[in-house]
Amino acid sequence: MTLVVIIGGWMLFDGLHALLSGDFVTPTNAPHAGRLGPWADLLSAAGLDPRSMPVKVAFVGYASAYLAAGIAFAARVQGAWWAVLILAALGLWYLPFGTVANLAVVALVLAPALRTPA
Repeated sequence: MTLVVIIGGWMLFDGLHALLSGDFVTPTNAPHAGRLGPWADLLSAAGLDPRSMPVKVAFVGYASAYLAAGIAFAARVQGAWWAVLILAALGLWYLPFGTVANLAVVALVLAPALRTPA
């Protein structure tokens, strides 16, 4: 749950920041001042503008769904682990931290002990 909150929380904050201020949070110091993370290069290669309105809205929507799924999973809602698993898999593009953290979420959610009702 901690990883879901960190990933989903950051993406929600960053997406809302981008919608309200016009841009995502970026480093202010050289050499990476103003640059987005490696995830932006991946989106650009797929033909998407990482700073576009659809991407900003997708950040907020994805993060909201991920956090909601995480809450349902923590509350032991039956089948919520599927939503967490799917959303973690969908977040693997968020290089570099999101990829590593979401891989950990996938591994943890697939542990049978975590999927059984309390």
